[in-house]
Amino acid sequence: MTASSPEETIDLGAKIARNLDREDLIALEGELGAGKTVFVKGLAKGLGVEDYLYVNSPSFVIIKEYHGRVDLYHFDVYRLDEGSFIETLDYQRYFYGDGITVIEWADKIKDVLPNEYLEIKITHAGLEKRHLEFRGHGPKYSRIVGEL
Repeated sequence: MTASSPEETIDLGAKIARNLDREDLIALEGELGAGKTVFVKGLAKGLGVEDYLYVNSPSFVIIKEYHGRVDLYHFDVYRLDEGSFIETLDYQRYFYGDGITVIEWADKIKDVLPNEYLEIKITHAGLEKRHLEFRGHGPKYSRIVGEL
C-alpha cells in the first residue's frame, strides 16, 4: 500500500487503530526517516489522543505513553540491542498490559515479540510517498491486513 503524503500515512494509522484493543502490538520496521513516527501519530489520532500531532519518537527515553480510549505505549529501540532491551525494561508489563504497544525498530528485538502481532515495514517511495507493507502474525492481525 502506498501513502502519498504524511497526512495519508496518519489517516492509515488512524484507520488501523480503530481495529485495535488492549494487549495488541504493532512492530514497525524501516530506515531512518521512513515515516514510522508519522504512522504512530495516526495510531494516536485513531485512539483519541488529544494532541496526536505532538507524538514524537522516544529515541532517547525509549518509551512514551499517550492516553486515549486505550493507552498507547510507544517504544523506540533504535539505540538498544535485544539483550539490553530485556535487561533494561519491564517490557512484558507493556506488551501484555492494558494498552496498545507500538515498537519502532522492532526488527532489533524480534525474538522477544509475542507470537501474534502486526508487522509493518515502511519504505521511501518518493519525496513524500511511503510504501507500507503489512504482515499479520496470528488470526486477528491477518484479518486486519485482509481488510486493508
